[in-house]
Amino acid sequence: MPESSERPPVGVIGAGSFGTAIANLLAYNTDVLLYSRQPQLVAAINANRQHLGVALSPRVQATNSLEEVARNCTLLFPVVPSSNFRSMMRDLGPFLRPYHIMIHGTKGFDAPEDIVADPQIPLTRKDVSTMSEIIRQESVVLRVGCLSGPNLASEIMEGQPTATVIGSAYDEVISLGKSVLSSEHFHVFGTYDLLGAELAGALKNIIAIGSGILKGKGLGKNIQAMLITRGLTEMVYFGNAMGSSSSAFFGTAGIGDLVATATSKNSRNYTFGYRLGQGEAIADIENSMPELAEGVRTLRVARKLARYYHLRVPITDMLYKIVFEEFDIDRAISFLITYPYDVDVDFI
Repeated sequence: MPESSERPPVGVIGAGSFGTAIANLLAYNTDVLLYSRQPQLVAAINANRQHLGVALSPRVQATNSLEEVARNCTLLFPVVPSSNFRSMMRDLGPFLRPYHIMIHGTKGFDAPEDIVADPQIPLTRKDVSTMSEIIRQESVVLRVGCLSGPNLASEIMEGQPTATVIGSAYDEVISLGKSVLSSEHFHVFGTYDLLGAELAGALKNIIAIGSGILKGKGLGKNIQAMLITRGLTEMVYFGNAMGSSSSAFFGTAGIGDLVATATSKNSRNYTFGYRLGQGEAIADIENSMPELAEGVRTLRVARKLARYYHLRVPITDMLYKIVFEEFDIDRAISFLITYPYDVDVDFI
């Protein structure tokens, strides 16, 4: 692998748990500029060489200047919550040029908040953007990719081995992403189905909430397996309706990420569901979690998209009712167990 003097540093935008994990992974191969909008956090990272309880590589330097990141880095990894992604791109966009390459690590959807929050206002596909679509809408960057799971940040930061998928229509994006991320700890696959990788990464968070609820209720692996497999079916329905292939959901970015996220206490979405199943109030859970459970917002968007596409997605519907309408969890579970599915698999 070339030394840092032979290649520009790589930029990571967002110093949350996943952004920090990606920065440390990149540091095996190259120098890294890690952006945070908080000046005090930047100063602390550079002074203490630690963040979120993890020692940072000496090749990671923090900054609170988007202009500095864009000026010094050709390859950028934006990793910020979906709710903040468009505003971040609007701030970053003026500094970007067509030579930049962006591989985002955000798993969610963008949609107008007034539409998302109001159950009475319908949502259409034109109202919803993936993160790669936002990048193109808010900048001149064309070479775009996404980083899709399974990527539990806590395990990555512990140095545990894992794999990921870079989705992009461009060979050079996949190739460059592999060259800076691959190491003995991290194997990188590639796929040309960018939309499929993005949809899989976003939608599995919904199923992870449901899986956590079952665990919180004290239920076992049989019903958890049923929820995960039927949840995967609903993910495929969404993907087909929105323009991706079924196969996008059967690889590392699909089943792999779904299994990891829907079975691990290190998953924010699973943990959110678990605490909900234990009887905690949603407001208390959200106020006490250090980072957003993306699946909560994604659930709102997905439920409205299901109505737009006329999809039969009972798990998504029931989870929406539990999270946003205080529907009784035991009644929801009973409904799903007795739901009259016609066949087990109908999309292959």
